[in-house]
Amino acid sequence: MSVKRPFLGLFVTPAVLIAAGFVLAVGAVLQYAVLAHIPGELEPGGFSLMHFRDMLKPLYAGVFFDTVRMCLTVSVLALLAAYPLALALVRVRNAYLKSAILIISVTPLFLGEVIRTYAWIIVLGNRGFVNASLMALGVIDRPMELMFTRTGVVIALVHVTLPVVVIMLAAAISHIDRDLERAAAALGAKPLRAFLTVTLPLSMPGIVAGLTTGFAWTFSAFATPQLIGGGRVNMLSNLVYSLGFASFNFPFAAALSVAGLVLTGVSLAGFRLLLRPLNRVGLR
Repeated sequence: MSVKRPFLGLFVTPAVLIAAGFVLAVGAVLQYAVLAHIPGELEPGGFSLMHFRDMLKPLYAGVFFDTVRMCLTVSVLALLAAYPLALALVRVRNAYLKSAILIISVTPLFLGEVIRTYAWIIVLGNRGFVNASLMALGVIDRPMELMFTRTGVVIALVHVTLPVVVIMLAAAISHIDRDLERAAAALGAKPLRAFLTVTLPLSMPGIVAGLTTGFAWTFSAFATPQLIGGGRVNMLSNLVYSLGFASFNFPFAAALSVAGLVLTGVSLAGFRLLLRPLNRVGLR
């Protein structure tokens, strides 16, 4: 007996339209990526694959490497910062404290990327909150260089990525049966050992999801490295912008976009493959 689904088409249609739009957009970018760039002209030339060869030069290959390294660093640091927040969000019983943790954790999602970035410029500047506080406390004698450095970009990107990782970790931790932890405690396990042997392994699906999502989230960042990096910290998105709107080399920018999309997929696939043993630990 077949089951009638009268609203199936209504629910599926938006997803199909979005997928079609994505495919068409990628196709248009790919079409531009295989055209030659004519210096001084906005219109591209004929068929050419030279852009894919040129991106193997050390200058452009280094940007790819730096982007992947930055994404790995940000995703790991975001995980370390998000886990205590997610654990407190799930385990705290006081409703007011739970609401406060939730608001603090999720608020960055409701702010525009540019607004968040300008806020970090104020915080990380030579006379910003961090340097002013440390100098007032006598910890440092002169301002630390945080703006236009890789450290400043990483700090701001961790803040951008943190809410998503907190949500994923909280979802995984909320599904852990507290009776398992009580059983470990009844068998003589100290709180730290119970956490390391019960809570942490069972939350591995959330850890894997948080790491991969944080990696992908950081890979597409543009405003944060552009404004806080100040041109000194290059990521792939900033290189695409520079080639497209500063040099008007749209074919090369399109080729880098396609390569970045492929690199994201390959990196995430490799990431998930490396983390698969950890994910199985949590599913046992």
